[in-house]
Amino acid sequence: MMTDIEIAQSVTPRHILEIAKEAGVDEKYVELYGRNKAKLDLSLLSDKADKPDGKLILVTAITPTPAGEGKTTTTIGLADGLKRIGKSVSVALREPSLGPVFGIKGGAAGGGWAQVIPMEDINLHFTGDFHAIGAANNLLAAMLDNHIYQGNALNIDPRRITWKRCVDMNDRQLRFVTDGLGGRVNGVPREDGYDITVASEIMAVLCLASSLSDLKSRLARIIVGYTYDERPVTAGDLKAEGAMTALLKDALKPNLVQTLEGTPAFVHGGPFANIAHGCNSVIATRTAMKMSDYAITEAGFGADLGAEKFLDIKCRMAGLVPSAVVIVATIRALKMHGGVAKSELGAENIEALGRGIPNLLRHVSNIKNVYKLPAVVAVNRFPTDTDAEIGFIIDKCRELGVNVVLSTVWAEGGRGGEELAREVVRLCEEEQGDFTYSYELDGTIEDKIEKIVKRVYGGDGITVLPAAKKQIAALTALGFDKLPVCIAKTQYSFSDDPTKLGAPTGFTVTVKNVKISAGAGFVVVLTGDIMTMPGLPKVPAAEKIDVDESGRITGLF
Repeated sequence: MMTDIEIAQSVTPRHILEIAKEAGVDEKYVELYGRNKAKLDLSLLSDKADKPDGKLILVTAITPTPAGEGKTTTTIGLADGLKRIGKSVSVALREPSLGPVFGIKGGAAGGGWAQVIPMEDINLHFTGDFHAIGAANNLLAAMLDNHIYQGNALNIDPRRITWKRCVDMNDRQLRFVTDGLGGRVNGVPREDGYDITVASEIMAVLCLASSLSDLKSRLARIIVGYTYDERPVTAGDLKAEGAMTALLKDALKPNLVQTLEGTPAFVHGGPFANIAHGCNSVIATRTAMKMSDYAITEAGFGADLGAEKFLDIKCRMAGLVPSAVVIVATIRALKMHGGVAKSELGAENIEALGRGIPNLLRHVSNIKNVYKLPAVVAVNRFPTDTDAEIGFIIDKCRELGVNVVLSTVWAEGGRGGEELAREVVRLCEEEQGDFTYSYELDGTIEDKIEKIVKRVYGGDGITVLPAAKKQIAALTALGFDKLPVCIAKTQYSFSDDPTKLGAPTGFTVTVKNVKISAGAGFVVVLTGDIMTMPGLPKVPAAEKIDVDESGRITGLF
């Protein structure tokens, strides 16, 4: 059986100018990065302002398990399926982080015969966006520490600095550091730490910005720490936003690549889906909608994280309204939610499937009844799935008024996504949604958290620890209480306890810390031990990656 990288390398990409032409993008907007990838000038969106938007389709999934769900693969395969049935379509995806690529999770370019290419470039340096984000992040950190060293005119309290440096790598050694050592000329000693680049607020800022001027305004609002008298200090106070924007001006331009079947793909940005909002850039999504009749996009992790933040944060800020939602599941994963060990997933087990399917049904109900959007369930079929198991899922979803479509895009590419494509078209043409957010902005921070916990997670409520209560009071006093909330929690459960599989009930979510991402424009709510700097596993994927004399990469997946 061919590996993902062998499949990707077996396909000869079309020249990216051909892909741009197929997407309706004039060559004058295209900035080539070799033959197979390009950036698009930001003037494209303004020049196409009068062109009607295409329909926006969100692909999300059940709560993830080690068995895998295949959300990105389904997203790409659906786009190729729509193209095969004659629709004008493009796909908008996140860029992979080097941390997972060299760690354990892998890349984010799809899999099997549903991939975006050149997959090696996309999973590695690509067009340098993440490097630019890291440089802007670390420039701000350098200017902050230099300001304190040069006399501290802003009266910044070194003990209240909230801004960290970053690197796009899983490196646990950098989580907690002491820097500025070595005497007076080497800085001011203090406790510090690093985040992985995708956890930087600048990543979220870039992905929510609508233009260069909006990007600069958002960067200026980033809070880096507090003064001795408790006043917030911003990047604008440090006069850093201009230089940061200069580093990011090209990174803000969306990237154009293609699927294995030549469907245009806008791959741009990639914030963490638990610490941030987990979606590709607003600019890439808008570009996909302007240049095609159907724009397919995805959001990170399960629907309780990625879809909730896509709908409550990204769509709210950008004024987007999805036409339909695809919820991806596998029978294997649902049996894991029913308590079956990974090694025993191949055997038919209707009883375990019955215990695990409430996870899928809660996600489906949320999309249908909380957000009021048309939905379809896409089941990635494995050879071990039995007809009885598939029939069981179809019957249960039918009770909620949602159809189930089998997807074989991993093995068959777009051909295996044609049935799903037809159901998506039917939803867009025959079913009208009444898109509603899970909460409104006029409530308190606690109100908004509680509404998500009750309406989306299925919990009983929240427990706010004393430290978090103090932080909420401070943010409310600063006027940040009317912003959306971005809840950081485990991706492995509806609750804040990763061991509670399926669709748990009777739980409360503990709010441990609350902080502001003023540039991104949301309040971050930490409910557990969320890692902003992951570590490598015992046997990292990096050990298997190599390059031959011709430059051909092997072992990437």
